[in-house]
Amino acid sequence: MQRTLMLTVLFITVSLLFISCTNEKGTHMTFTGAKGEVKLMTLDPGHFHAALIQKVMYDQVSPVVYIYAPVGPDVEDHINRINGYNTRAENPTSWNIIDYRGPDFLEKMIAEKPGNVMVTAGNNKKKTEYIKAAVDAGINVLADKPMCINKTGFELLKEAFVSAAEKDVLLYDIMTERHEITTVLQRELSMIPEVFGELEKGSPENPTVTKESVHHFFKYVSGNPIKRPAWYMDTSQQGEGIVDVTTHLVDLIQWECFPEQIIHYDSEIEMLQANRWPTIMSKAQFEKVTQMSEFPDFLKNKLNEKGELPVYANGDMIYKIKGVHAKVSVIWNFEAPEGTGDTHFSIMRGTKANIIIRQGKEQNFKPELYIETPKGGNSNGLDSSLKNTFPALQDKFPGVELEKNKNVWHIIIPDKYRIGHEAHFGQVTEKFLQYLIDGKLPDWEVPNMLAKYYTTTSALELALQK
Repeated sequence: MQRTLMLTVLFITVSLLFISCTNEKGTHMTFTGAKGEVKLMTLDPGHFHAALIQKVMYDQVSPVVYIYAPVGPDVEDHINRINGYNTRAENPTSWNIIDYRGPDFLEKMIAEKPGNVMVTAGNNKKKTEYIKAAVDAGINVLADKPMCINKTGFELLKEAFVSAAEKDVLLYDIMTERHEITTVLQRELSMIPEVFGELEKGSPENPTVTKESVHHFFKYVSGNPIKRPAWYMDTSQQGEGIVDVTTHLVDLIQWECFPEQIIHYDSEIEMLQANRWPTIMSKAQFEKVTQMSEFPDFLKNKLNEKGELPVYANGDMIYKIKGVHAKVSVIWNFEAPEGTGDTHFSIMRGTKANIIIRQGKEQNFKPELYIETPKGGNSNGLDSSLKNTFPALQDKFPGVELEKNKNVWHIIIPDKYRIGHEAHFGQVTEKFLQYLIDGKLPDWEVPNMLAKYYTTTSALELALQK
């Protein structure tokens, strides 16, 4: 009798301990891929990227999504986007939104914790603080870039990764550009020594790898004209261009040049040059992109003598990573001329070939991939290497073809691989869901996220000294 009672008490104690460890306040720390086991909480969604996570449904994710946000237009716009996905004619989603709005939205989320994954995409001023608070509370985090916008934020981000490891949760940023097909193929080709050779070391004047992008404040998203919040033009809240979009470009340099290698930011990255400059936005342009007739008070002290707003959204940097010279450049214009759009240029220089992405007028503003013989290189030897190795790439990416024009090889990519930027958010989310099942990120991901944000914030720090 006494032995049976002791066993019963022990069973109940162990059961309660298991429940408290794995399902406290809705947080389920062991993921199996079961239907609906991932429960999303979206915190302060001020950027349309937060909605793009929910442009599709996922079996592993519950259709009930909790939103915690301050009262204001940002959360209204976010919910409207989700409702738009729910009511579209083709492949509608079925999200059920439960929202809380108030000044204590962060504290309320931490206290209630109805979900086990926090999504954050919005005002970057406090984003690092949100991330740290979430992982401290044992919540997995899927964060839009950038996860920090200055050196102070970088130090806090380092603490957040330490806390995430201690709490056994995942902290991951949304790197959509790893799924863009020309970038994927550029990486694949650079990993074929017979074709690419080895990375050149380069110099500040002639970097080994260069990535440049041009973006626009006003454009169309999901077929509708974009409406950006006013704070997006305040770099103290959004972050300067050199720490924002460059996050993607720095990430791609690491991911392509040193695939699955750990990068130690404290010994393998050296910032050499960095610059910043503004895009001047008129009142009429500001109204067009924000739908606000006046500049808000927090921007008025930033206006120039003409009443225009200088937005420090542009920047470039030259740095060394593992001894290789790299250059990153980002430019933000207000609006692309009719018939044009965002552009991207990328070159990786190898000892046997240069692999180049171009997205200009000649390409109809669609990214295209080329292989060129470097100056003084052997084009006949490259011909032979491609003939021998390209079939293996075609096996991996059926339908991809090779077309030669003089000494330039053009990679012909079928439309089925060109799914568009918005669809890449779903691909990143699928990968994150698999990492939850695995219970960990790849060994190189966390150190390389730290290396990435060390690079961007170091560039800003250097640029500000001028």
